[in-house]
Order: sequence, then structure tokens, then C-alpha cells
Amino acid sequence: MAIIETEAALHEAHRDNHTHRDVNGGWLRPAVFGAMDGLVSNLALMTGVAGGAVGQHTVVLSGLAGLAAGAFSMAAGEYTSVASQRELVEAELDVERRELRKHPKCEEAELAALYRARGVEPQLADEVARQLSKDPEQALEIHAREELGIDPADLPSPTVAAVSSFGSFALGALIPVLPYLLGASSLWPAVLLALLGLFLCGAVVAKVTARTWWYSGLRQLLLGGAAAGVTYALGTLFGTAVG
Repeated sequence: MAIIETEAALHEAHRDNHTHRDVNGGWLRPAVFGAMDGLVSNLALMTGVAGGAVGQHTVVLSGLAGLAAGAFSMAAGEYTSVASQRELVEAELDVERRELRKHPKCEEAELAALYRARGVEPQLADEVARQLSKDPEQALEIHAREELGIDPADLPSPTVAAVSSFGSFALGALIPVLPYLLGASSLWPAVLLALLGLFLCGAVVAKVTARTWWYSGLRQLLLGGAAAGVTYALGTLFGTAVG
């Protein structure tokens, strides 16, 4: 009895300690990077315009235009990209489905060969492939996983990708505009709030990386700040040249 309890305790401890990061990033990665993209691009746009010594109204209008244009562009691009990828996957699944229907034995042998190549004993590999091939839909799913590296039941949605991309980009792009909408009359509150947002986004990115939160946040703050500084300098230069 004591041995059983000890083994159960060891199993439970192993299960608790054996955890992994989400290597695909899940929803967190695209959401944070979309917001970061909107924040950096709109901050750079606004500082570039402000560097040209234009009025406050022009800076705010540029920020709002950058928010709308960037968000719609991101949504359209993400929708087209994911839809094209999904159409390609579905076309390949149709090919595999036809092969399973026309040449079931060949596909079964192919599956058995995959298992043998991974070290499964030949007789066992043949038996596993035979049993898994009984159900055509299950066979399709297994072939898709083994040969294409995809899950037919978990294909990405173009609409979800477009909406999430639009929302995260717009949220990030809104941050440097927000101080103006709340009554600020100079660029500095927008820059400071945007830099804070960059640091926080970078810190959140550490959730899907092996970096510490402060390193990831500081790195993003420096990169975003550098982009804003360069565009401000270019805006000043072009503003002087045009003026």
C-alpha cells in the first residue's frame, strides 16, 4: 500500500513539474504583436509628422488616419493570407481523401512504413496501420498529421484572424493618439504613453519566450523609441526642406 502511494505521489509530482511553454504562442502572440505593430507604426507616423512643425490638428488627424489605414490593411492582409493557406490545405486534404478512396491498401502500407521508420516493430506497425485505416475519416486525419503536419479539425479561420488582427492593431495604434483625444497639446505625453505601452507589450511577449520580462520590455521600448526618433528627425529634415 505504501509503495502504491509513493508511486502515485511521484507520478503527481512529475506531472506538476513537467510543463512546457506554449510554443505556438496561441492567441497571445498574434494579439500582442499586432498591438505592438500598431503602436510602433502609428507612433513613428505621428512623430514624423510632428517633426515637420505642423499643427496639433494635423498630428492627430495623421494618427487617426494611420490607425484606420493600418488596421484595415492588417485585417485584409491577414484574411487573404489565412484564407489562401486554408484553401491550399483543403486542396491537399482532397488529394489525400481521393488516394484513400482509390488506393486504400497503398495508403495503409504507407502509414505502416512511417511507423516502421520511427522504430515500431514491423508486425506491430502493420497491425496499427490496419486498425487505424478502418475508419476513412480517422485515416485521413492521421495521414494529414503525419504527412502534412496539420489537424483537419483545427484549420485557422480567416475571419477570426482578420478581426483579431484589426482589433489588436487598432488598440495599439490608439495609444499614441489617446493623449491628444484627452486634451494634450504637445507630442510628449503621446510619446511617453507609447513608450510605456511598448515596454508593457514587450514584457507580455516574455510569456511566450524564454527571456525575462524586463529584458523583453526594455528591448521593445528601445526599438520603438529608435523608430520614433528616426522618423521625427526625418520629419524635421523634410519639413525644413519642403518649407
